[in-house]
Amino acid sequence: MYYRFANPEFLWLLLLLPLIALWMGRHGHSASVQYPTVDTVRRLGAARRTNAGAWLNTLRLLALVFLILALARPQKGNSRNEVEASGIDMILAVDVSGSMQAMDYQRGGEPVSRLEMVKDVVSKFIADRPNDRLGMVAFAGQPYLVSPLTLDHDYLLQNIERLQVGLAQDGTAIGSGLASSVNRLRGRAAKSKVIILLTDGVNNTGKIAPLTAAEAAHALGVKVYTIAAGSDGPAPIPVTDQFGNRRIITIPAEVDEKNLKAIADITGGRFYRASDADSLRRIYSEIDQLERTTQKMTRYENYKDLFAWAMLPAFLFLGAELGLAHTRFRRLP
Repeated sequence: MYYRFANPEFLWLLLLLPLIALWMGRHGHSASVQYPTVDTVRRLGAARRTNAGAWLNTLRLLALVFLILALARPQKGNSRNEVEASGIDMILAVDVSGSMQAMDYQRGGEPVSRLEMVKDVVSKFIADRPNDRLGMVAFAGQPYLVSPLTLDHDYLLQNIERLQVGLAQDGTAIGSGLASSVNRLRGRAAKSKVIILLTDGVNNTGKIAPLTAAEAAHALGVKVYTIAAGSDGPAPIPVTDQFGNRRIITIPAEVDEKNLKAIADITGGRFYRASDADSLRRIYSEIDQLERTTQKMTRYENYKDLFAWAMLPAFLFLGAELGLAHTRFRRLP
């Protein structure tokens, strides 16, 4: 079992509490009744409770302590174990544009879409690399994060199953997808940082040019392997018309091999052409032979938020302060 704070930056607020306590001690409430001399109220003063204000201030400060702890979000981890992890951080960047529905791959003798075949092959690739930190970025007209870098590959596989065309605006923003993947690896201390970029189209949208993103990857020490997916000729793709009728049309093969090769060359990776399911499997199998360096890492899972347990005493101390201020330690006007 392991405890941590999800937002530890809020703990810096605890340093303000001594200043608040000092201010509260030096600045009391203004006098409710004024007398020309202290002789008039000398006897009354002898019977007053001198610690009332101190008690109330202490309760208020304790409430602030627990409120700050709640803001820092204490969490309990239900598992903590040492795992063997490679020194490789890897992002799988996958095209999910409309053309990935083209059914030019075969699985068990039956035609299957490019995206479904990629999901099958990538899932096996993930299963074969249990010690790597893997993440996934999907892109069409714009990129989105499928999974951050993680050793929890079950979580990653669950999210891969949810991949489908139409989750982002259509188009093929290769540059933006690559830039988003590079950003996920920025600042990582891994010995080797790798992106496997798979697309079946030409960059036709997005604010970042593919080669600009490749230069950024090279500057950050990220190696990019590029895969051009799809058959060499026209490919069949299912479409649904406005009346809900489904039919098959053919689309031309438009893969920007030139830019994909350039991206790989700039970053020290390799370019591959996956014209069928077998070649796609061989490509991921070859990439699987990347150098691995093993190191010990501590892995935590299943965090449970405990901020409510910090909020409870905060409310109790505030309630006690308010209750005593209006009963036992009540100030007369």
